[in-house]
Amino acid sequence: MRCPFCKANNDRVIDSRGSGEGAVIRRRRQCLACMRRFTTYERVEENPFRVIKKDGSREPFSRAKILNGLLKACEKRPVPMADLEEIVNRIELDIYENFDREVPSKHIGDLVMNELRGIDQVAYVRFASVYREFKDLTEFMAELQPMLGGPPK
Repeated sequence: MRCPFCKANNDRVIDSRGSGEGAVIRRRRQCLACMRRFTTYERVEENPFRVIKKDGSREPFSRAKILNGLLKACEKRPVPMADLEEIVNRIELDIYENFDREVPSKHIGDLVMNELRGIDQVAYVRFASVYREFKDLTEFMAELQPMLGGPPK
């Protein structure tokens, strides 16, 4: 590590400790040329996740975007914010476990729909109507039939 004071490339670590819930290591160093001390921080280099959109374009993964979609679907519904945060956590965990750097938006949308189906049917229908982009009432009713318990007509 290059000394920020004298620019020498000769130092020793005199103290190391975890910081930020173990995500960062703080190191106190002493330059062996000028004997001054300085601090460095070491963290894992993260490759940002990218979402592959329906049109093939890519954008950075955003927890906030998922939460925002859930909030819109659950507007004026009796769904606690803590439940929505937990859904986002489960979705994010699934993505990090099953994909390396890029995830299709369809996978994220399917995860959100599966989660909403289990907590609030109205929120599920709201989200599905936007996500699936139904062309007509027939497609919409075909989505609702499994929840209504009857065969599609």
